[in-house]
Amino acid sequence: MARTAQDVLAAAAREAGAGAGDNRLVPLIADGVAPRSVLAAFTLEQHHVIAADRVSYRHLAGRSAGATAAFFTALADGEDTALALLGPLAAACGLDDAAVRGHEPALACQAYPACTAWLALQAEPVDVVVALSVNFATWGGYCGVLGRALRARYGFSDEACGFFDFFARSPGEEGDADADALVRAAVEEGLGSGVLSERLAWRYARLLQGFEGMFWEGVGGGG
Repeated sequence: MARTAQDVLAAAAREAGAGAGDNRLVPLIADGVAPRSVLAAFTLEQHHVIAADRVSYRHLAGRSAGATAAFFTALADGEDTALALLGPLAAACGLDDAAVRGHEPALACQAYPACTAWLALQAEPVDVVVALSVNFATWGGYCGVLGRALRARYGFSDEACGFFDFFARSPGEEGDADADALVRAAVEEGLGSGVLSERLAWRYARLLQGFEGMFWEGVGGGG
């Protein structure tokens, strides 16, 4: 029987999806015991992550065609939305434009977008689609938790939590049918053309999962 996109994505989740439960910071935020300075650090670092990933996704779109290009174009457009949504979150954290512009990013927090940039230059784009689908499920889960916690524990408004609500609808998390369809179409395309390498996709997913963990450690003051 021919291998399907669902087979590929399920295997990637099994092989490279570990580590989501290792995050020590998100449970602290969920319980309301993390200091507000952590929320500010998250917001400042995300300005750099989102801006960098947007460039990487546009480059990947330019290296792709068909469904794979559509996937990365949608991601890049989504980063435009995410940057706008960071404004209300920054304001809720007491950050003004000068604070955002003057922030010096932490090394640990910026390893993730550095990896994304490397993948944009070096990797087969459809392999990156598979890897990102694994990581986005993790990231979307964290954002769902934070969106609820910031409302219940920290008194943030719905507007301030819009950034988290947006990413909680990422592929694999809140049943975003359009996003899931883009992923499946790109993977089916990669299977049909023979360019998809599951071994490399798993490797890239493990790297992204690891750098995701580093980001949260950095936000919490660990690097």
